[in-house]
Amino acid sequence: MTSANIRPLTDRVVLKMEEEKKETKSGIILAGASKEKPQIATVVAVGPGGVVDGKEVKMYVRVNDKVITSKYSGTEVKIGDEEYTIVRQNDILAVVE
Repeated sequence: MTSANIRPLTDRVVLKMEEEKKETKSGIILAGASKEKPQIATVVAVGPGGVVDGKEVKMYVRVNDKVITSKYSGTEVKIGDEEYTIVRQNDILAVVE
């Protein structure tokens, strides 16, 4: 199954998170527990927007955008061998250009 098979609803966005750093800049290898969750991701699918909680939501991100998310936002899912995070658009803090 590929990301094309994931169709998020309303204001949801499917992200593919960047790989975690396994080593610090100075070359120290990190143990699994000390790694931070990555905050930069690539958008792989975008919901249609629409009315959410009584308010009209316009989608501002597009597939292949590189974005920065809130640190502990979203729901992690594994489909086949791929791991994705599904977030609301308002959990996306910025688009990296």
